Amino acid sequence: MSVYVFVNLAVFAGLMLLLARLGGRHFTLSRRILSGLLAGVAFGLALQLAYGGAPAVIADTLTWTNVVGSAYVNLLRMIIMPLVLVMMIAAVVRMGAVAELGKIGGMVIGILIGTTMVAALVGIAVTNVFGLSAAGLTEGARELARSEALTSRYEEFGSLGLADMLVRFVPSNVFLDLTDARPTSIIGVAVFGILFGIAALGVGRENEARGHAIRSFIETGQAIVMKLVHMIMALTPFGILALITNVVAGSNGSDILNLLGFIAASYLAIAIMFGVHALLIGMSGFSVPLYFRSVWPVLAFAFTSRSSAATIPLNVETQIEALKVPAPIANLSASFGATIGQNGCAGIYPAMLAVMIAPSMGVDPTSFTFIVGLVAIVAISSFGVAGVGGGATFAAFIVLPAMGFPVTVAALLISIEPLIDMARTALNVNGAMTAGVVTGRFLGDVDVTAAADADIGASAR
Repeated sequence: MSVYVFVNLAVFAGLMLLLARLGGRHFTLSRRILSGLLAGVAFGLALQLAYGGAPAVIADTLTWTNVVGSAYVNLLRMIIMPLVLVMMIAAVVRMGAVAELGKIGGMVIGILIGTTMVAALVGIAVTNVFGLSAAGLTEGARELARSEALTSRYEEFGSLGLADMLVRFVPSNVFLDLTDARPTSIIGVAVFGILFGIAALGVGRENEARGHAIRSFIETGQAIVMKLVHMIMALTPFGILALITNVVAGSNGSDILNLLGFIAASYLAIAIMFGVHALLIGMSGFSVPLYFRSVWPVLAFAFTSRSSAATIPLNVETQIEALKVPAPIANLSASFGATIGQNGCAGIYPAMLAVMIAPSMGVDPTSFTFIVGLVAIVAISSFGVAGVGGGATFAAFIVLPAMGFPVTVAALLISIEPLIDMARTALNVNGAMTAGVVTGRFLGDVDVTAAADADIGASAR
């Protein structure tokens, strides 16, 4: 380890110590997360400025700072499957009626898919306005290597039809899904949790004493899991510090400048969809400023981690504690939102790629037939997009071949993929939370007054 790396790590350790000391009564968790975010940006920029001519120093520094960020993300991933399983079982047992579960699940999925279709339309419109084309992309050695890898992966995923994807939702081995071995493992665990909860309800109706014991056991398990989530959330400022440092210090400025048009168009489309979410929340009667004050720490983590799945624990906790969304709705929206109807990865991204490729395939990207067909395919393909980094590429594997387009164009954007994927992931997670709030308000289960009181209490602390 060089002296420069040692100095860098000493500074990083000092920043972590400072964040730890900010944990007093006057610094809420949200403020500490914001402090970690700003400190990470500043530290990452400092690394770029100080060692721009010595990339090895930056790489060696990030190798060690990533220990903190990766460990934090792993802790969150560790709790995902137990959280989904326990919360799904608790949701069914608490509701006591399968019909009510179907109503909530149907509305959540409907909102997720509906907003993804809107996201596809936004992506189409923005790409056409910017006049983006795949012909203008630079194809270097790294992109060519990525193209070969994507072609290989397409052979595995690209031939999946809607029927195949629906079958993948049903678990054949729940223990395998608990290890997150499949792209749709979260949905598989959720399905098992629902079936287990229905069976528990049946046993409780047959034997009242067993019913009380089952409910007590599930409530205790849920309390333990949520306590673990709170413990991990307390580490969020440190995780954000490390993750954003890696993003800023590891960015390649020349790659960003070369593809600035696509970046600008992507971020504009994402911003428009955040506006759509805000409109839905406002129309439901929930305070939009209160909503975004409550969820921004979750969005910050989603932005830096690039994983909708890893954000599930924070998503659920924020919906329940800050937004006062009932636990069954919160868990369904967070779990389904991690793999179904992702507005950024399954909506905007494949739609933009399709519009960019269309002219080279002799297709008018502004024609009504093309737009309707693309939106329909996006809606279907948005089932089962993996909620981890690279989910957008998986969505492209399905949408582009269905349109008769090649998938290798995704490789040409590899240089800037992480930068755009951060904002897409934040949009995905926001879409899931929007579905939870809107569903709760529509069903009359979200207490706006309680949410406002909770926000006032948090501000006071």
